This record gives sequence, structure tokens and C-alpha cells, in this order.
Amino acid sequence: SKFLNDKWMIKNGFLNDVQEHKPWWWNIKVQKLNLSAPLILLPEVSCQKAIEILQEKGYDQAPVVAESGLILGMVTLSNTLTSVLAGNAQFSDAVTKVIYDQFSKIGLEDSLGKLSCILENDHFAIVVHEQMQFNGNGSSFMKQMVFGVVTAMDLLTFVSRNDMK
Repeated sequence: SKFLNDKWMIKNGFLNDVQEHKPWWWNIKVQKLNLSAPLILLPEVSCQKAIEILQEKGYDQAPVVAESGLILGMVTLSNTLTSVLAGNAQFSDAVTKVIYDQFSKIGLEDSLGKLSCILENDHFAIVVHEQMQFNGNGSSFMKQMVFGVVTAMDLLTFVSRNDMK
């Protein structure tokens, strides 16, 4: 049944977003959202420190990224607090104990229409940019860099601001 669901097909890259009556913003690229640089946590940050950092910086969530650049997941303030208060994690535990490891990624060149399909089921998407890196022996590999975290509120703000113009 997934193959009969156009939104699932678009979200997972199997179908270009072909919609007859698209809103004006449907084909605009994600990079036009002008997202601010994300706060990134390394996996060894403790739950206590993560809570402090998120509260101090005014963020609700942050990607957890290994030094290698591998995106491990997302940590949210509410999930961290809930896990600690329920006894499923300790303040001293690494933040990896409370991360969401299922998340959607979207590229800067993807459309806001694709983002809209993702945000129908997910609270956020991690905006990534692929970059080719070379090591000492000349071999190359693609590395994903976290460019931002986008929520439905970011999309709604963009659409409403530009609707008024």
C-alpha cells in the first residue's frame, strides 16, 4: 500500500513531487528557509549537561553527531527529562541513551513540498549537506554535514511571511 501513497513515495525519493494544484511554495528549495546553524552535541555529553546546554541556549532539540560526522540521532529536552524522571536514564548517562535514532533527513536542494510530506509524520527533519572529503592516500568519501534542524513551525513561518508580501 506504500506504493499507492504518493506522499510516502515523495518522502522516500521514489517519486518526484507531482501534484497538480501545488501551493506557490511547493517547489522552493529548503535552503530558502534561511535556517540558523544548529547546536550539535557529541555522543559523550551527559544527559545533565545536555539539559543544561539546551535550556541555556534556548533549544528544544539538537542532533547528536559523532566526531566522524556520523549523525547518530536527535536529543530533545522533553524526552531527556522524561527518561531521567522515569528512571530509564541517569543524569550521568551519555546522551546516546535518550536519543531518537529514527529521523528524517532532507537536503538543501530538496523542495519545501518534500519537506511538507516529511513533516506530516515527523516533528522535525535534519537538514544535511553532502560534502566530498579526501583522506591522506587520496581516496574520497561522501560526508553528511548537519546544516540545520527544520520544524513545521519553520515552514509555516516562511509561508506566512511570504504570503503577506
